Amino acid sequence: MTEATQRTSDNGVSIWLDDLSRSRIESGSLQDLIANKNVVGVTTNPSIFQKALSQVGPYDAQLKELGKVDVETAVRELTTTDVRNATDIFREIAEATDFVDGTGRRPRLHRGRPASCSRDRSH
Repeated sequence: MTEATQRTSDNGVSIWLDDLSRSRIESGSLQDLIANKNVVGVTTNPSIFQKALSQVGPYDAQLKELGKVDVETAVRELTTTDVRNATDIFREIAEATDFVDGTGRRPRLHRGRPASCSRDRSH
């Protein structure tokens, strides 16, 4: 863990990553950020998810499996899979914090801002 992120965490701030992607999950990068950067949660937003979808490979098999579905259904299924897999990685953190941290959030596809990527646990 870095000194800066440890200090931030020790001061009661939950460090959340606003950059969930299947590549980050499958490569081990998310696990590394948990272990070495004090990351305790993850979210994504439509532009980040769009960038992740443009990568060749990570989503191809599931898109093929989904077949011909509308865009909203495809996005819901793909993001739900990513959030479910990320939540599995964060399970120990979730249980240790009574589920205050250690969860994932899907992007909002309409009005509003994406979920916050950090929270102050002291309030």
